[in-house]
Amino acid sequence: MEKLYIVIPCYNEEEVLEKTRVELKKKMDILIQTKKIDKHSKVIFINDGSKDKTWELIQKFYEEDKLFGGINLSRNRGHQNALLAGLLTVKEDADIVISMDADLQDDIDAIDEMIEKRRNGADIVYGVRNSRKKDSFFKRTTAQGFYRVMRMLGVDVIYNHADYRLTSRRVLDSLVDYKEVNLFLRGIFPLIGFKSDIVYYERGERIAGESKYPLGKMLNFAWDGITSFSVKPIRLVLNVGILILILSFLMIFYSIIQKMLGNTVDGWTFIVCSLWLLGGIQMLSLGIIGEYIGKIYREAKARPRYLVTDYLVSKN
Repeated sequence: MEKLYIVIPCYNEEEVLEKTRVELKKKMDILIQTKKIDKHSKVIFINDGSKDKTWELIQKFYEEDKLFGGINLSRNRGHQNALLAGLLTVKEDADIVISMDADLQDDIDAIDEMIEKRRNGADIVYGVRNSRKKDSFFKRTTAQGFYRVMRMLGVDVIYNHADYRLTSRRVLDSLVDYKEVNLFLRGIFPLIGFKSDIVYYERGERIAGESKYPLGKMLNFAWDGITSFSVKPIRLVLNVGILILILSFLMIFYSIIQKMLGNTVDGWTFIVCSLWLLGGIQMLSLGIIGEYIGKIYREAKARPRYLVTDYLVSKN
C-alpha cells in the first residue's frame, strides 16, 4: 500500500474548510479501512496568505486529528505557486500525491479510480471533467476556446483538466528540475512524461464562498499559460511584420505608377487610416514582445517561488 497525501491550496476558504474536512475525513477513512492506501496517509491544506481565519482553522484541524496537516506560506503567492509548494514540501513523505481545490467541486469519489489507475502503473492520473453543462455559456465558451488556442499554439495540455491529478513521487522528483518562475502546471506535467491515464468525473457546484478565479484572474492565467509554453505569438508578430512590409512595397509601387499616370488625388483619409492601422499593429507587436521580455526578466532574477513558514504534519 502506498502513502497518499492530498494537497489543497487555500486562499480565504474559511467558509468551506469545515465541510471539506468532514468529507475528506470520510473518504480517507474508507480508503484506509479498505487497504487502498497506507494508514499514515494525510490531507495537507496550504494557506496561501489568506486574510481570513483559514490558517487558524488548519491549525485547529491538525490539533484535533493527525490525519490533517498544514503548510503556511509567508504571503500570498497565487494558486500555482501554492500548489507547487504543497507538492514539493510533501514529496519526501508521500508515495503518491493528489492535488485538488478546497471548494469540493472536484468529485472526491474519483480518488478511488485514480488509485486504481495508479495500481495499474500510471505515474500521473489526470482528473478530467466529462462535461461543462453546469457552466455559464460565457465560461463554457471561453474555457473551450482556451484549450483550443493552447493546442493550436503547440502546448500539450489535457482538455478540460484543471489541477485535479494524482502524481507519483518520481514525477515530483522530476518536477523539481522545472525551475521556471512563470508557473503553468497544467502544461508542465505533460512535459514531464511517464505513463499517464485519465479519470473522468462530474464537477459539482461550489459548496460555499466565492470563486477565487474571477474573469480577470482567468484571463491572466490563460495568458500566462500561452506565453510560458509557446513562442508562436511572437513568431506571429514576425509574420505580420513581413506581410505588412510586402504590402508596403506594393503600395509604394502602386503610388508611383499612379503618380506617373497623373491619377493622384488628395489622400488624407487613406494616409490617416494607414497610420492608425500601422501604429496599432506596432503597439500590439511591442506589447507581445514586451510580455516575453518581462517573463525573461522575472526568470533571470530567479527569486523563490514561495517561502514556507510553517509545516504541520504528524509522522505517525
